[in-house]
Formats: sequence, structure tokens, C-alpha cells
Amino acid sequence: MSAWNAAQSADFRGPLDVTRAATAVVDARDTVIGWSPAAEKLLGYRPHEIVGQPLRVILPPRADSVVPPGDGPPLATPLRGNEIRVARHRDGHELLLATAVCPLPGPGTAERVLVATELKDLRAWETRLALLHGLATQSPVGLAIYDTDLRLTWCNTAFEREIGQPFTEFSGLRADELYADGRFVTQGYPRTLDAVMHHVLDTGEPILDLHFLGRPPSDPESDHLWSCSYYRLQDADGHVFGVCEDAFDISDRYKAQQRLALLVEAGRGIGTALDVLVTAEKITEVAVPEFAGTVTVDLAKAVLEGEVPATGGSGEMALVRVARRSAAGEAEEDGPGGQGGPPVAYPPGSPQYRCLSSGGLVLDDTTLVVPLRAGDSTLGLVTFVRGTDTATFDSGEIELADELVARTAVSIDNARRFTRERTAALALQRQLLPQHVPRQSAVDLAYRYLPTDDLSGVGGDWFDVIPLSGTRVGLVVGDVVGHGLQAAATMGRLRTTVRAFAQMDLAPDELLTRLDDLVGQSAEEQWGELGTLDGNFDDVTTGATCLYAVYDPVSRRCVMARAGHLPPAVVDPDGRLSFPDLPAGPPLGLGGLPFESMEIELPVGSLLALFTDGLVEARDRDIDHGLDTLGRVLSDRHASLEELCDRAVSELVPNGQTADDTALLLVRTRELGASQVAEWELPAEPAAVSHARDLATGQLHDWGLRELSFATELVVSELVTNAVRYAAGPLHLRLIRDHTLLCEVADTGHTSPHLRHSGEDDEGGRGLFIVAQLVQRWGTRYTRSGKTIWTEQAFPPAG
Repeated sequence: MSAWNAAQSADFRGPLDVTRAATAVVDARDTVIGWSPAAEKLLGYRPHEIVGQPLRVILPPRADSVVPPGDGPPLATPLRGNEIRVARHRDGHELLLATAVCPLPGPGTAERVLVATELKDLRAWETRLALLHGLATQSPVGLAIYDTDLRLTWCNTAFEREIGQPFTEFSGLRADELYADGRFVTQGYPRTLDAVMHHVLDTGEPILDLHFLGRPPSDPESDHLWSCSYYRLQDADGHVFGVCEDAFDISDRYKAQQRLALLVEAGRGIGTALDVLVTAEKITEVAVPEFAGTVTVDLAKAVLEGEVPATGGSGEMALVRVARRSAAGEAEEDGPGGQGGPPVAYPPGSPQYRCLSSGGLVLDDTTLVVPLRAGDSTLGLVTFVRGTDTATFDSGEIELADELVARTAVSIDNARRFTRERTAALALQRQLLPQHVPRQSAVDLAYRYLPTDDLSGVGGDWFDVIPLSGTRVGLVVGDVVGHGLQAAATMGRLRTTVRAFAQMDLAPDELLTRLDDLVGQSAEEQWGELGTLDGNFDDVTTGATCLYAVYDPVSRRCVMARAGHLPPAVVDPDGRLSFPDLPAGPPLGLGGLPFESMEIELPVGSLLALFTDGLVEARDRDIDHGLDTLGRVLSDRHASLEELCDRAVSELVPNGQTADDTALLLVRTRELGASQVAEWELPAEPAAVSHARDLATGQLHDWGLRELSFATELVVSELVTNAVRYAAGPLHLRLIRDHTLLCEVADTGHTSPHLRHSGEDDEGGRGLFIVAQLVQRWGTRYTRSGKTIWTEQAFPPAG
């Protein structure tokens, strides 16, 4: 048991109280004539041993003792008021006593009474007395005592300061009358002072550290938070006479904790998305209602476009409202297309105008405006507004607002930079991908392209539709692993290269072989200096795949080859799905293994689907499940190509976002019938030239294209003549009436004529030059059995 709780210490009478201290009664000559039991206990003398003895027996004389006349012994030091004396115990040891003397006027021999106690007991009592005095006058903890009716009977100075009046002015009031609008905010306890105190009085159980929120009479405009404790008061007999309350104002600590929590919440929410509007919205979510009643964010329009606003101190910056949130209502919606809300303009003299002009924060009553600054540029403003019935922003809250806005400014600037880079990357990708796919005679087509939603926003997937000679069409789909500008640039180089090789009428396997060589050379040039120390080149995997197919609407044959890419899906006119067993081939750039082509016949109306793995593969499903879903969608024979594209994307990419780029190209095959194609086989002899002219002229007359007869005769004559002169085997002449007139002469030779300018003395060499002037285009394509020279002529204007 502690000293304070000991029975003796619980007695608040002083140790020099006559009822408990050692007491001696002396006469005029300081002879002891009375002796108390407490004195016997303290000094060891029994009454019969000390009564009649001089006081100096227990209190030895001091240096200032009085010497009587003559040779008598010195008298004891005259007894004075309160003093400290050295006393001698009966057993001889000395005691340090605190003494007090009280005169006894009146008749009789008793002159005065001496009370004494050990000095240490007096000091302990004085310490407790000082403690009680400090609690009453100096303690920052508010102390109050309420009777059993919960009326105030006593309080200390700190409690008086909270009320703001002398105790006499509010003595006898109930606690709920002093804090009418206050409430306890600690969960699991009653909300009112009355209920809490009654619980303590009824149960005797103390309640500690309850948080009470209210407004003290001394500061009615501000909310304060106290840590309160309550315990029952009772006398020595156990009679309950009240309840004591101690309350410590923890408002500053609570505000600091709130600010810290707000910063933690800001760290969790602000800057998690590289989107300017989302970041602006986050600071309003964090600050309302904990910090302000209304928060608005205004940004310069250039920021939304990824640009840096012009520097300067003008208050007339063009601003756009991008976020607003109020404790009384929902957040305002962004404008159309996610470009923010309406433009805002602040008049001169307004806090926002002054903030833009000065570049620093502005506090105007309950409005705090903080600039969003990144480097030397002001990106916009954040305005915090509190209601008229709430307190203005203090210095700590201003620092907090500055910190919140600084974090937001960094995140918005990062999002702005990302927006600029993503816009540039998307623009580059849009330029590298087909802008418009012209209508083809060979196929009907539809396509979809979805860029990734990763941080870069762009990637390396691509597709292409390439018109080829003889009304054929080249179909391409490819994938460069990775995202960002580098992947998009690599994709652009590959797409351009494929188009260039396709115009050379290369077979799919040969095209991929040349593309593979080119990618391997580029990798070696890029990484050669980063190889091993001895200069040897380490193999580099580029991560690029490609599928190339050529469809001929005359023969209805499709030749395709792939380099590490997924095979296409084929749906015949009856709705049967298949994935051709097309040899895979290695990804581009690896080299070492040949590519193989496969030729299949596609009936008219067959559906051919080329796609990248981003369509059918995802984190939450395997590729087989994606292929099954795609096949089920494509098997609908009655849906249009556009509908099939939409359904495939909606089922395989349901939220419109994917971790990888997605490209889908759908084509439905068509056929050029006998009414559009005329073909003849001719012997490789001079007489075939005139016969070929007659055949071509007659066919043009049948097609109603007599105006092209003269030019066509010259073209056919020159091409057949060259074939007879320089090639062998049977010749084939073919005319195709499509969007243009196509003329083809095939032979078994593997050398093609070259266009050249003949000199004035040359007897030949002018025929191909004349042909080139008569047609739109001409060229050569090679086959396994030889070559084909083709030309293309425009139809005459209608009417």
C-alpha cells in the first residue's frame, strides 16, 4: 500500500495537530507538568519518568541558552513559535523534531503547551499539502466535484479558466448545463455527461480517458476535445457524497493527430493514378469534410492537354474547374470527355486573383487559397472554404494545406507529363497504324484496335491490309512485346518493312524470312557493342511476332505463314470453326529456323480472323478459354463483321481495358467470277503476239471498254513480245476487270524486264518505257513456275 493510501496518511490533519502530535505541558520554569501518550511513543519517556523534570532533558540547550545569575545550571532555550529542534530519546539517540508552542493564559501553573513531531513527517504532510494546492491553483488538468445530484460544488483554477467566469458565478450548475451541446465521442460509452456520471455513482467503477467533444463557454466558436476521467467520492464510513471529474484539453494533440492522419490518407490516395482529373478529385475527397467544408480545384487548361502553363504573375490565367466537393452535397461532375468543367474567372481583388498574382497562398477569413506550383510554373489553384460558423485556419492548418497542395501539385505535374507523353505516343501510334483501310474486291473487312491501359498507354501490336497485284490482298497482324514509344516505333518500322516487302509480291514465307533477317541485323547493330568482352555478339530475343497471309479472290486460295504468332481462326460459310495447323516458326530476330507457308482454299463467304494474344489471353483466364470464346462469337453466320468485332471485344475485353494491346482483323472472302476474269494460254512463238492483241481487244469490247483498246493492244503486244523473245514455255494472258483493268502476262522465265531510257541510236528498249506511260502502275511478281508481268489501267471517266 502506498504512503498516500495508508490510514495515517489518509488523515488530512497536520502532524502538529494537538490531537495527534507529541504534547508536553510546561510551567514558567519549563518544567514538564503534563505528558501525552503520543509524547511517550515519540521520545520513550513514561509520564512518571518525565513529569517534574526540566524540559532540557528531552530538548538539550542550544548555543543561545540563557545563563541564570549565580552558579546554577543553564536554562533551556526559551520556547518560541514553530521551529526545528534536536531532541534526545530516552535510549540516548537524537531525533530531529518540528515543534510548535502555544501559550496557556489563565490561572494555574501551566504556562504553555509544546507539540512536536518528527521533521520528516511534517515535510511529508507539507508536500501533500503543496500537491493539493498545486492541483487547485496551478494544474492544467481541470478538476471538478459534483454532488449526488450532479451539481457543481468545487472546481480548481483550470476549470474556472475553461468556463471563463469566477466559480461563484456557475457554482451549483449541472455539467450538462455548462456543456449543453457537448458529447462523448469514445465508442462504447454513453454520449452525455449526465449518463456517465450516474453510471459512476451507481456502480463505483471509475471511467478513464473518455473523449468529450464540445465548446467551452470561454471559446464558444471552436470545438475542443478533452480526455476525461470520473471516479466516485466517499467518506471514511463509505458514504457517497459525489463524483470527481478531471479533464485535460487535448485539442492540440487531437488536431495534430488529425493532420497526421490526413497526410497519411493523402499519401494513400493522391498520386496513385497518372490522371490529372483523378488526382484533382482525390485532394477534395481527402480534405472534405475533415479539413474544410468545400474544396475546389482549378487548373490551367494547358495542364489538361499535357502542357506547361505560361509562367508569370498574372491573375488572369485561364482556369478550368476540374473538381469540387462540398460537405453539403456530392462532387461536381467533370465536363464532357473528361476535360474538366466550365472555365472560371476570378475578379480582381478576390483571394484567387491575388493568389495567382503573387504566387503565394492567400488567407481571407474562412477562405484559404493555395497555388498548385511545380517548379517555376503555377498549374492552378486549390481553394479551401469553411462555413461562417467554424473557426478560421490556424498556422498549423495553413501548413497542412500547403503540404497537401504541394503533394497534389507534384502528382498533377507527373500526370501532366504522362498525359503529354501518352498523347505523343498515341499520336505516333495512330500515324503508324492504318488510318483508313480502302475497300477491297477480294474481301469485306472490319477491325478493332484497343491500346493497353498500362502506364505507357501504347504498345507494339499492329495490323494491316495491303492491296496486291491481281486483285489479291495481303493481311498482316503482328505484336512487338513491350509498351511505350520504343515498342510503337519498332512496330512502325516492321509495318513499313512488311508493306515494302509485300509490294514486291514475295511469298509469305519468303517475306517473313527477309523480315527476320532485317530484325536480326537491327538487333546486332543495336546491341553489338554491349556483347561479351571478347566482342562476340550475344543472341538477342526481340519479342516480335507476325502473321502474313495473301488471299487471291480469283483462285480463292489463301497462302499464309507465321513467325511465333497465333494461327488465324477460319469459319467456313456453314459456321464450322477451325484453327489451321500452320507451322509456327520462331519469333522475328532469332534466326536459324526456316519459315513455312501453308495454302488453303477458302470458299466464298469464309471468315478469316487475325488477332493478337491481347484479345484471347488475360491474367484471369488461359489462352484456350479465350480461343473458345472467340470461336463461339465468330461462328454466328448471320452477324455482320462489325457486329462480330463488337461482340468479340465486349466478351473478351469486357471493361474495355486490357493489360496488353489488342488487335483484331476480320475478313470475309469474296470471289471474282468468270464475268470479271478472262484468261488464255498462248504458245511462245511470234504469231502469239497478234493473236493476243485480238483476244484482248475482243474481251474489252465485250466488257464495254473500247476506249482502252488502243492502249491495251500496245501493252499486250509489248509484254507478249518480251515473253516470246526472252522466256520459254507456254504463255498465259489474263485480263481482270475490277476497280481498274488489270493485264497480266505470265511465262516460265525468272528474269524481268527493266525500264530504261534508250539512246537515239538504239533500235530497241523503248517498248516498256511506252507501256509505263500508258498505265497507272506495273510490276513483276515471281512464282515457283516463273514470273508474271502485270499492269493496271484506270477506267475512262463515266459518261
